[in-house]
Amino acid sequence: MEKLYEQDPFLVKFEANVISCVKGKKGFDVILDRTAFYPEGGGQPYDTGRLEPAGREGKAKVLEVHSRDGEIVHTCSHPLEPGAAVTGVIDWDRRFDLMQQHSGEHIVSGLAHALWGCENVGFHLGTEVVTIDFDRPLTEQQFATLEETANWHLWQVNLPVDITYPSPEELEHIRYRSKKALTGQVRIVEFPGADCCACCGTHVRYPAQVGLVKLLSMEKFREGVRIELVCGGRAFRYLSRAAEQNSQVSNFLSAKVFETAGAVAKLLAKNEELKARLTALEEERFAALAERYAGAGDVLLFEDGLSPDALRRLCAAVLHTCGGRCACFSGADGWGYKYAAGQSGGDLRGFVKELNQALSGRGGGKPDFVQGSVQAKRWEIEAFFGAL
Repeated sequence: MEKLYEQDPFLVKFEANVISCVKGKKGFDVILDRTAFYPEGGGQPYDTGRLEPAGREGKAKVLEVHSRDGEIVHTCSHPLEPGAAVTGVIDWDRRFDLMQQHSGEHIVSGLAHALWGCENVGFHLGTEVVTIDFDRPLTEQQFATLEETANWHLWQVNLPVDITYPSPEELEHIRYRSKKALTGQVRIVEFPGADCCACCGTHVRYPAQVGLVKLLSMEKFREGVRIELVCGGRAFRYLSRAAEQNSQVSNFLSAKVFETAGAVAKLLAKNEELKARLTALEEERFAALAERYAGAGDVLLFEDGLSPDALRRLCAAVLHTCGGRCACFSGADGWGYKYAAGQSGGDLRGFVKELNQALSGRGGGKPDFVQGSVQAKRWEIEAFFGAL
């Protein structure tokens, strides 16, 4: 089979003949005598598009493309007659996006290898982002340098991408990246000044066609790091969305676009101050309730608008003075109630099991202190405790 995508990755339309067509698991598996559809492999997803029979109505969508037993199999939506002439049309938007991502990955990986000896031990070209796994850690400064250097290469170097098929003798003298030992014909893809790698994928003609490389994140992965990035159109769309989000934040906070982080920091500081004031007021309220119920024995309390932590603190405060079992609830009919219950030196495991069963609840904790929630109305809760 003639692999047109290796000869010209910018080929969008081509003519071919159908060799065979059989019913497959996901559609109709078609083999052509020549194809520009790239089959999934080398970390790059397959192309999609359509096959149009010559002189006939109807089109067969190309859903997937895979290499099987030395053949390239096009999984299509409709059958095609063996021997028929067809026109293949590549989904160019998808192809060019994948070319931008894959080429950008080469440049980033090659530069990381040249600068710090990083080996690319994993690569995934996803629908949203690209991930690269390096075998050694990078600092935040190296991460920033890698992004800056990759983009500098796109804009300043921009030498043509060189794709060759060296002989075994020539290959011995070429320093190229490869995740495993290769045999047979090896395809070398070189981005002069950035990378030289064995690769079967489709790539841009010039680095500038990648447009932009944006490194999104870096996290520890095994002995090295995993980097997420986007390139080209994906990078443009990502940054456009980020800018739109920041513009909205800017409007909400009445802050200039490049001052939103400082405005958020002030807002968070103010929020912490308000939370501290609220906690102080809650403590005053809880202390007053604890004093009110001193020596009361078993106590059932309802208090509106409490967080689980505040509910815990209320229960602990009253429990300290009441001398019996204390159960505190916060919530509303129709929404359910959170609860906290305790008994100094007691064992509430049987009690909380019975409570959860009777009031459609869930929760637990230590033998003498439990927390959870119930899906019941206030009168049902009061009836349960009244029957104890």
